[in-house]
Amino acid sequence: MNTNLLKVALAQISPVWLNKEKTILKIEKSIEDAAKENCELIVFGEALLPGYPFWLALTGGAEWNTKVNKEFHAHYVRNAITIENGELDTICSLAKKHKIAIYLGIIERAANRGGHSIYASLVYVNQYGEIKSVHRKLQPTYDERLTWAPGDGNGLQVHSLKDFTLGGLNCWENWMPLPRTALYGLGENLHIAVWPGSEHNTKDITRFIARESRSFVISVSALMKRSDFPKETPFYQELIAKAPETLANGGSCIAGPDGEWIIEPVLHKEGLIIETIDFNRVLEERQNFDAVGHYSRPDVTKLHVNRERQSTVSFDDLL
Repeated sequence: MNTNLLKVALAQISPVWLNKEKTILKIEKSIEDAAKENCELIVFGEALLPGYPFWLALTGGAEWNTKVNKEFHAHYVRNAITIENGELDTICSLAKKHKIAIYLGIIERAANRGGHSIYASLVYVNQYGEIKSVHRKLQPTYDERLTWAPGDGNGLQVHSLKDFTLGGLNCWENWMPLPRTALYGLGENLHIAVWPGSEHNTKDITRFIARESRSFVISVSALMKRSDFPKETPFYQELIAKAPETLANGGSCIAGPDGEWIIEPVLHKEGLIIETIDFNRVLEERQNFDAVGHYSRPDVTKLHVNRERQSTVSFDDLL
């Protein structure tokens, strides 16, 4: 086995919006399709399961105490994923069956935070079907803050896959230099950036991170058109009346460790984007720059990271 080479699949798909059961089925099909192509890693977009909160920009999401915003939020929470309840078990089983690792963007209904608030989380499932990290987005962006809670540093983890060391961030977290540095310091050389969709997000930062870190960068986005809103969605007519034809046009892409495109942003195309990458390219580009190695000065600047999983209450049971 050539451990230098890794075959990856970028799953640029739309969710069955705000329907977790049907979206899981669509995710499972993508995993099966990637396995048929002998892929060893598959990546899905931010919040794909069960979908990005597009209604916030279409229904006056910042209006206080309105029925539409309360009902949408309740619907969203009901379709969020509680990992502790086994809601990702079938996906984990497919990872194990096909020996394929998975990065998946979910909306997490966090049991250890009371079970009512939700987080944009990036889940890593290894090739043995084990969930190895759940990274809750540190800082929701703009109107996302009206529905997503801020996460913590617990998920700033990396994972080995063949010769590669993988780490990942959600959407605009990728613009945050310190979380990026935390992953670099852990030895990351294949960076996973997940997005709700659209090339304006991926076209610049993907190449920038690759050039800064001298790593491969895989950016994966979802798709969403007005016609993708299920008719049973709450306030469907209001959404349709205000929604543009395209809400997320994709933009999934891969940059190499020199910051140049391997796959330029792919637009308006649903399905798998497949490529084989060679770890040796990382070693070549680290020759002249390594942000946390020979081109760093920890005696002058150093980062402290708190990876404790945050919770409001801790219990000391004397049992």
